[in-house]
Amino acid sequence: MPPRAQKLVSRAALALIVVFCGVWLGRLDYDEKISTNVLDLIPTAEQSPEVDLIRGFASDVQSRVMLFVLQNPKTPDVAPQAAAERFATELLTSGHFAEAVVMGNSAAQDELGRKLFERRFELLLPSWLNQRQREFDQTGQPSEQFSMWLAERVASDLEAFLSEPEAAALQKIIPADPLLLVARLIETARLAGPAETTGGYGLIWARMKASPLEEAGQQPVFTTIDRALANVRALDPGLELRWAGVNRFAAASRARIESEIQLLNIFSIAAVLAISAIFIRRIHKILHLLPVILLSIAGAWTASTLVFDRLHVLVFVIGSLLSGVAVDYGVYIYMQPYLSEDESYVRKLRRLLKPLLASCLTTVVGFSLLLFSDLPLIRQIGLFVGSGLLCALAVAMLYFAQLDRPLLEGRQFGGVTPRSHGSFWRWLPRLLFIGALLVAVIGPWRLDWRDDIRQLEIPTPALQANETAVRSHFGDSAQRSVYLTYGSSVREARENLDTFLQYQARVNPGAGVSSLGVLIPTEQDWRDQPARLRALSDFPAQLRASLERHGFSAASFSPFFEAWSGVLNAASTPDYSALATSVTEMLTGPLSLLSSSRTPFWFATLVAEPVVQPVPKELHTVSVNQLQSLNELFTRYRWSALRLSVTGLGLVIFSVFLIYPFRRALRIALIPAGSCFFVFGVFGLMGQTLNLFHLLGAFLGVCLSHNYAIFSSENTLFRGAPPVAIRLSALSTAASFGVLAFSQIPVIHALGLTVAAIVVTALAAVELESSARRPAP
Repeated sequence: MPPRAQKLVSRAALALIVVFCGVWLGRLDYDEKISTNVLDLIPTAEQSPEVDLIRGFASDVQSRVMLFVLQNPKTPDVAPQAAAERFATELLTSGHFAEAVVMGNSAAQDELGRKLFERRFELLLPSWLNQRQREFDQTGQPSEQFSMWLAERVASDLEAFLSEPEAAALQKIIPADPLLLVARLIETARLAGPAETTGGYGLIWARMKASPLEEAGQQPVFTTIDRALANVRALDPGLELRWAGVNRFAAASRARIESEIQLLNIFSIAAVLAISAIFIRRIHKILHLLPVILLSIAGAWTASTLVFDRLHVLVFVIGSLLSGVAVDYGVYIYMQPYLSEDESYVRKLRRLLKPLLASCLTTVVGFSLLLFSDLPLIRQIGLFVGSGLLCALAVAMLYFAQLDRPLLEGRQFGGVTPRSHGSFWRWLPRLLFIGALLVAVIGPWRLDWRDDIRQLEIPTPALQANETAVRSHFGDSAQRSVYLTYGSSVREARENLDTFLQYQARVNPGAGVSSLGVLIPTEQDWRDQPARLRALSDFPAQLRASLERHGFSAASFSPFFEAWSGVLNAASTPDYSALATSVTEMLTGPLSLLSSSRTPFWFATLVAEPVVQPVPKELHTVSVNQLQSLNELFTRYRWSALRLSVTGLGLVIFSVFLIYPFRRALRIALIPAGSCFFVFGVFGLMGQTLNLFHLLGAFLGVCLSHNYAIFSSENTLFRGAPPVAIRLSALSTAASFGVLAFSQIPVIHALGLTVAAIVVTALAAVELESSARRPAP
């Protein structure tokens, strides 16, 4: 192809890439496309129902709740209830909140109590009868004595209850409820009920309409809170507000990540330029590499956003350092000299094509296996890096094709050379290789692997402290645990709840246990109730007699006996699911978070003790404030990633043996593998705790080191020092990922440190191996 036509074709191809990437990336909704939620790193279709339940509960239920604490420090003992009411009204009228409840306002509680009292026989009586039946069966008495036994039990329990201080507040309902159905429910549900205003605090519980991870759930909500506070300060200028919500963490994480991306890119570019200034004679010529880097990153962004509906922001934090990797192919092409004055760019490129394609395609093959990972983040990183490398190679070949004889002259320092035969300097590389081999063999056995999902979070100590302080006003405490009992249907979830409550009564007999799931009877109890009531035909008369014997006036309980007669003649609800749904619809405010009548079905249970041991799996219950299940999940993903990485590296090595002769292929395979084992050996001897992202970094580091091993293999035939292109590429990559090691995000730190260490080790291996081959001067 004539040079002019070559330039036109390459420029047209580059323009097509720029236009396609620009149009696609320009029309993206980045707030919708990019997630900062740590739970988005867990697959939505996770095989473990426990993890899936926690993920859904945290994302869709807990995350929309916001808590507010109002106080005037000048009047610390006076609760600003009027200001709290005004604040809640301002939140509701803004249109951004679905609910806003002032804690301590008894209107909502009174309304719920009234509804429960009216439906006490429908909701509470079935379970009460079943419990009494089980207790009677333990006495061994004949079944025909149950009615008499039950009447005596009700009268004696009523007498004991009226001697308790709590009974004074329920005197009005006792004549209509001598069975204590509502009274015992209030006692049982006290732990789960709304927190009461204490001291001089006004507490507001609110639920947002939008997700806190979306822009609509962040800045507009923050503006609404500022406006509401300004309005209530018109009533009380001294008011102070503390508030907590997931959206605060999400906004802080986004700001922190954006800031880190900018800083990391700046320091990465500065490090690459500093290294380039050492190895390149005319530093301004390195600007020709900038289009290659930018278009490779743009191509990776385009490919990733085309394939995935939603990506986690960590993909782009890691991917932003692709510049240190994408520069490899451009540097290798740009810095290779022409063999003669009349050699064309096409001939030069044809001469370099084998190592370029071998290094790029084998690396891409390895990364393509990450697409089969169970973990979304690993799949996304695999596609991002793989597509970015392909784009980098294509752009590098096209970009330099439209220049006139592109050549970047470098400084060749010659490398380490043995001084004389038999000298210490000649044996030094071999001694270092022996020492590295010992570290690589011994060190990895001392590694400690530990995965913790909290390492994925952006550290925000101030917000964490504020969250703890605010939630303490609402009754949250490390000494209290929350459990979710689930099932494939409401019926199954309710039966599992019964089993779990019996388990808690055995293992924690003194702990306060509360679940509003008991508002709904089990389906079996609900269906058995008509027959049980018919068997208690003599119960009203027997109860009257028992009440008289215990010193009560039976006539004063006429509201109960009238209601009991009405229950016997009432038609039952035909659908159990409709019964359960009607109950959950009655629960508003904080109580609405304690059950779900939609898939997945679950009931929350609060226990006034911290989690001491995992709940047996057969109870179908998981602790919300226990991270063990999520940590186990990430450990499982680590092993999955390890299998994929080993398989991918196996394919990479196999492809190298297909392309190169055995001895050269063996050298290419040993350099990256040995570097990885050496770095892990150093980590092991230093007592470093590793996680999934150290493993991911090792895979990336090995693939990159594989490039340098291939590029340098051409030079081994002439026993010369590694060309400057390899040194520049390797050190640029090490600098780019070394910058990541200074990140405050634990997983980014782990990945950057691992990649940089492996790349530097691989370059050192290439230098020492080259030195050991060269004869002494």
